[in-house]
Amino acid sequence: MKIFLKLPRISMNMQEGTIVAWRVAAGASFAAGDVLYEVKTEKVTSEVTAPCNGVLLEILAAAGSDLGVGDPVCRIEQRD
Repeated sequence: MKIFLKLPRISMNMQEGTIVAWRVAAGASFAAGDVLYEVKTEKVTSEVTAPCNGVLLEILAAAGSDLGVGDPVCRIEQRD
């Protein structure tokens, strides 16, 4: 199934974040728990992990992009 992953709320007060770097390239496979990308908030830079096994189909927010919580970051295909 193809789904969009959205920018998660990392802290209670988080309203936005900046994509720092992608750790998985478009077209690459990943496993649940692998780091997909890094996001910087006002206070900290955090790693965002994959919620499932899959393939990264499309990066919607390049490194340096500012996003609001809940904005789409990438599109993946879930795999078991």
